[in-house]
Amino acid sequence: MTKVIIITGLTGSGKSGLAVKIAREFNGEIISADSVQIYRGLDIGSAKEDKATMKEIPHHLIDIKDFNATYNVGEFVSDVKTALEKVVSKGKLPIIVGGTGMYVKALMEGYSFGETSADEKFRLKYQKMAQEKGNIAVWEELNKLNPERAKTVHYNNVKRVIRYLEIATNHQELTKTESILKNYQVLNIGIVADRELIYGRINKRVEQMLEMGLEKEIKTLISQGATREMQAFNSIGYKEWFDYFENKQTKEKTIELIKQHTRNYCKRQLTFLKTINNINLCTLTEAEEKIRRFLND
Repeated sequence: MTKVIIITGLTGSGKSGLAVKIAREFNGEIISADSVQIYRGLDIGSAKEDKATMKEIPHHLIDIKDFNATYNVGEFVSDVKTALEKVVSKGKLPIIVGGTGMYVKALMEGYSFGETSADEKFRLKYQKMAQEKGNIAVWEELNKLNPERAKTVHYNNVKRVIRYLEIATNHQELTKTESILKNYQVLNIGIVADRELIYGRINKRVEQMLEMGLEKEIKTLISQGATREMQAFNSIGYKEWFDYFENKQTKEKTIELIKQHTRNYCKRQLTFLKTINNINLCTLTEAEEKIRRFLND
């Protein structure tokens, strides 16, 4: 049975570096499970690998959408299925890597959002409500329609709350399907680390992104038509800049918000990782050991 490695985990835990290391050593190709790296132009803030690395080791599901496009977990699962078949057909090891927990959960457990077509007017309505009345007002709308679903999502996760609202309004639910990985031998790794270590890495990572030109990147994207309402720009590292460019907050505040939001996201990541079936939560060192044993067995 063909082996597949999945490497997910906390932001700043070393997922990408480990994936590249394993790909070099075991003739692998990388399939991204990152909901921001799919977008062209969102490079620094999404921590994409440098071009030399991506030229050396083929990466899939990166730069597949324009920044004004939408993308959902159903599309992701379909795209991974195609990428897996392509990688395996070349006799390469597929390594799925990324921190978007919902993507990994969908791969492992075989479910997707109901195939409701994106309703941009609907989403813009509730994005505007969040801006004017606060995130909790949008969550309350979901709570009225589906209290059980509302309990599963934090009100600050506006993107997910709006998606659940869209599903509830269209009377569609999360649909259980067969996992596309059922015919593969899968090792699913979730890399975790001490909170203080991760927070230190987050602060350093944000500073490095600034040195690499994150401010210029978002400024260029805005000049090309990017708006805060677009799905791509609801992501951490990008959404914080709009108020700065609109002279509503200082650069120092913007940078602190990026760090704070990333720390908060890490907490949610850890909680969500624990809900994924058959995941091996471990340190970076343990992860490498488990992967080597799995591949050499």
